[in-house]
Amino acid sequence: MHRFRLGLGDLAAATFACSPLHETVLGLRMWTHPGVYVHQTRAFERIRPEFERCDTAMLLALVAGNRFVPDFLTPRPLSPFPDFATELAAVRAFDPALLRAELELTHLPHGRELPPPLARGLADPAALLARIADALEEYFERCLAPEWWPRARSVLHADLVHRSRILAERGASALLSDLDRRLFWEDGILTLRHDSWDDDADILIDGRGLVFVPTCFARGACSSIDPRRLPMISYPARGLATLAGAVEPPPTPRALEQLIGAPKARLLALLAEPTATVELARRLGVTPGAVSQHLAVLAAARLVTRARHGRVVLYARSPLADQLLQ
Repeated sequence: MHRFRLGLGDLAAATFACSPLHETVLGLRMWTHPGVYVHQTRAFERIRPEFERCDTAMLLALVAGNRFVPDFLTPRPLSPFPDFATELAAVRAFDPALLRAELELTHLPHGRELPPPLARGLADPAALLARIADALEEYFERCLAPEWWPRARSVLHADLVHRSRILAERGASALLSDLDRRLFWEDGILTLRHDSWDDDADILIDGRGLVFVPTCFARGACSSIDPRRLPMISYPARGLATLAGAVEPPPTPRALEQLIGAPKARLLALLAEPTATVELARRLGVTPGAVSQHLAVLAAARLVTRARHGRVVLYARSPLADQLLQ
């Protein structure tokens, strides 16, 4: 159990971030623990041929038997939308002298010994660190960046829009309570309960900031293995079912289809959560250009809103569109 003690200033300064490095590292669980994250199974099976061309021995060794990964591979994001290269540079800059302690803290409580690629590599920690970073870079560029990451990024950014809406409409207490069933907020303390932790930790934020990071690869909220690290909480993102494959738009009122046409009505039906153009095109089985044309008309009619999050523009239904779909 981790208890995060937040003052009023700490609560006001808490932020959210989307991390491509976190998703790269946590996504390795798809290969070590197949079947746990079912929404991504189909997409990762398509990736498998490329994955098998990577340094799989090293990549698989990074995940412990209980699905934990070393803290230094998931550093706290320094901005809301960091890019992969910047985050990986922080991994490459990690002190090799601390590598053994990081790996043992991750693996030994559960596996009782380090996986062979890590144990052998510790004879030259600097070379091992470089190999780990190189393997992650190749894996991201070869397997995730072409197709999977753009889709996952849309889901993660949509989650942030949803959280900001809760904060604006219901306040910080509702926001924290809505993140995950493992989190409990009471009297300035955010408690995180996790069955895999054997010890309790009281973490005083004390102006250091608290960052929340949505992820596609968690069964519940979690934090760093070492509670002395900069405070950060990862939690399961909303909308993961959309990563499983094509999504059939919900039924739309016949009168609405007659008013604006079936394609635009189907598009509105899919916009219950903020979504990027590319993802909408994938779900509808049409080109992004066609979706953009429909969105431009819907925006002019004040039926959709748009907001930029990092490099992604997300579209959502307006309150007027919600009424028309009732």
